[in-house]
Amino acid sequence: MNQYYPNLGSTIKIAGLTLKNRMIGSPISIPEIGPDENLTRDNISFYSLRAKGGAAVITVSEGIVHSATGKSHTKHILLDTRMSLPSLTELARIIHRHNCFASMELSHGGKYAGNRSQSNKQAKRFGPVDEIWADGTHVYEMPEDLILEIADSFGKAAALVKEAGFDMVLVHGGHGWLINQFMSPNTNTRTDKWGGSFENRMRFPFLCVEKIREAVGPNFPIEFRMSGAEYTEGGYDINYGVKIAQALDGKVDLIHVSAGVHENRGAFVITHPSVFIEHGCNVHLAAEIKKHVKTPVATLGGLNDPDMMEDIIASGKADIVEMGRQLMADPFFPEKALTGRKDDITKCCRCFSCFGEYMTTRTTVCALNPVIGREREHEAAFAPTIPKKVLIAGGGPAGMSAALQASARGHEVILFEKNSRLGGALLYEEYIPFKQDLFNYSQLLAKRLVETNIEVRLNTELTPELAKELHADIIICAVGSVPVVPPILGIDTSHKVVGIDAIHQSQPAVGDKVVILGGGLIGTETSIYLDSLGKDVTVVEMRNDYAPDTSEMHKIALEVTLKKGHVKMHLNTRAKEVTNEGLLCIDETGNEVLYPADTILVAAGMKPNSESVEALRYAAPRFFQIGDCVKVGKVLEAVHGGYYGALDI
Repeated sequence: MNQYYPNLGSTIKIAGLTLKNRMIGSPISIPEIGPDENLTRDNISFYSLRAKGGAAVITVSEGIVHSATGKSHTKHILLDTRMSLPSLTELARIIHRHNCFASMELSHGGKYAGNRSQSNKQAKRFGPVDEIWADGTHVYEMPEDLILEIADSFGKAAALVKEAGFDMVLVHGGHGWLINQFMSPNTNTRTDKWGGSFENRMRFPFLCVEKIREAVGPNFPIEFRMSGAEYTEGGYDINYGVKIAQALDGKVDLIHVSAGVHENRGAFVITHPSVFIEHGCNVHLAAEIKKHVKTPVATLGGLNDPDMMEDIIASGKADIVEMGRQLMADPFFPEKALTGRKDDITKCCRCFSCFGEYMTTRTTVCALNPVIGREREHEAAFAPTIPKKVLIAGGGPAGMSAALQASARGHEVILFEKNSRLGGALLYEEYIPFKQDLFNYSQLLAKRLVETNIEVRLNTELTPELAKELHADIIICAVGSVPVVPPILGIDTSHKVVGIDAIHQSQPAVGDKVVILGGGLIGTETSIYLDSLGKDVTVVEMRNDYAPDTSEMHKIALEVTLKKGHVKMHLNTRAKEVTNEGLLCIDETGNEVLYPADTILVAAGMKPNSESVEALRYAAPRFFQIGDCVKVGKVLEAVHGGYYGALDI
């Protein structure tokens, strides 16, 4: 029995496999695969690191069983060709090397595939029924011969991955992909034997599972991912989800309960919970399903705390917990939890940097873990031949990240922070509930500095004189950014005007009626926070959109949250003057409008702290800039800039 987490650390038998603990790495989009759609060395290193951290199983994602019709983008792993066998075999061996089982996700995009299926050439999309979308896209009803062919392809794909050495498979029957499309009464309105009744809607998923079982035998585990509820208009709820699970009971070996479907854009941030949703928000779905089935049940969705996971298992809400983003933030989460090092876990802050980059550049990154997506570069890093004395100005995420990496490489490091606490801009998140993971990350970095015995001088600003006195070889400047104050009449003299630091306290120093000047990411998130406290909040933004520079996925989370609240958002509106009554603006029609306010909170953006940078530029033989003092960015740029900047010295 594990002394720290006796339930989370206990074994469980799934068909012929005995898992060493109750933690599985769930499918997550992989780094860019090769031009021949085979796994590259970088892909294999990505999964190797996840397997090394102590999870019982790592599931490889993006496996498509029928490439002619099933691909939703051009970079899937093709499971209907033996050309994939060599790289899959090597991947399975690498995962096994770390005392971890390997699983493969089997999927088909259904009506969300089609035009990207054949190297972006136009191809037919097939779904359960014929439909024409608002943009003119034609989805064709899948004929029976194709239904049978695709079901057969699930079996052949399972046989291929078993031959490659994989230990189990995950059938993707959730999130709005093909199997889900057939199971849901919202998307399957066929009147033949493949639709109409519940039994007919389950015919296709049953056939897929049957073909897989024929191919792999009785002791090879089949995991089935389903949405416990669809969270879309006309979609099924948990009661129907229970019915699906009961129908699968005994036919599969693990029921993996997720949530949401593609039909509702806003459901994405339930499927992959955003910062605005509580951790473990989907556990209740698994818990309800578990009451009605004998098959083991897995849960997932924004889980990043081993104490919560232990309670989930101990209370019988689920048998297994799965992690996607969390094992990117810290692949060693399982090992740390089970060896009494939970306080050293880097917890996923659910910022959606990973999804944002994947959607735009098809690369994989993690804001808090610079190694992700660059595993081989990390493996190749070497210690410097001559240790240097490195002085770091600034104790925010960039400075702390640089200090830790420079120290790890053998340099003598002294970090200077002019304020009384480490954390930099992340200290502003301290009292915001949906930003706690990010604030806690800043304190984790500070804790690691202490544990690493790095010298930290608080309440001390690094000056050129001090740098010369200490005979610095290198200065790393991480002095951050300063607020932009727009040239608006009255902004410098009114007692109503405050900066973003006004919310850096347990009770924000603002009145009941707040106008936020600036609808960027900081202004928008601040409006959500103040709205949650019952403040009357108005946001004034001169651009035609709020938070336009955030990722698409986080933007969805903002949209969903703002719709639930009472924030008044005024776009294409320019501030003119701060008056005794509030903020006088010019609206999109050119008319003056006054927004009454007790407090005007300026969130008009940040700019690099160039003055402090220039003061230090020539104070040591070598000089580096990192973080916001180079270009104002997000925590990803700060952490990565610090980490990789330290590799260059």
